[in-house]
Amino acid sequence: MNSNSINIARDFSKYPAGRYKSDGPYSGELCRVRLFVPALKKSDKLLIELDGTRGYGSSFLEEAFGGLVRVEGFAENDLKSRIELKSFDESLIQEIWGYIGDAQRVQTTN
Repeated sequence: MNSNSINIARDFSKYPAGRYKSDGPYSGELCRVRLFVPALKKSDKLLIELDGTRGYGSSFLEEAFGGLVRVEGFAENDLKSRIELKSFDESLIQEIWGYIGDAQRVQTTN
């Protein structure tokens, strides 16, 4: 099995912020497009390390992670089997899976 890892603080920014590219250079959209999607296309498993940043806004997280379902067409179950989220803050991990689940529910009802 092919695996890959991303450390957001190291590989993207210690200051992730904003939803869209127009919000700045470290937006959730850019993180998703530049890091997450290529890694998921390349590998069966992906470890995403969340610690080391100065924090995350909800718009960044929803766009980066919820956008995998909403924009990129991944299914929640597929992401749950392929992505491991790592953080000392368990509530952050739960928040991210919540955004992914919410995006899946919206896709299912549309």
